[in-house]
Amino acid sequence: MATDWMGFGYAALLVSGGIVGFIKAGSAASLVAGLVFGVLAGVGAYLTSKNAQRVWVSLGVSGAMAVVMGTRFLSTWKFMPAGLMALTSVLMVGKIVVGMATRPHQT
Repeated sequence: MATDWMGFGYAALLVSGGIVGFIKAGSAASLVAGLVFGVLAGVGAYLTSKNAQRVWVSLGVSGAMAVVMGTRFLSTWKFMPAGLMALTSVLMVGKIVVGMATRPHQT
């Protein structure tokens, strides 16, 4: 099975975004959310790397981030950081859904 490098990169982006939010704005909530969602995304990428059918953790994390950060972007219209995270989260959801649709189904 192939390693889900995009999933691991997404997890690293979440963690680094939480750290940057804490350093720049002193936001402990950003740090905690970045670490929690980043670790969950990393677990999802690990599970997907082991078995392509185990995408539900990755899909849940990226879907939740797309909704939360998309809502924040629509309320502020600031691309950084909400717009960037919403965009990358939507791209991850798209990648996962396309992967689910194109992989052969087992009976």
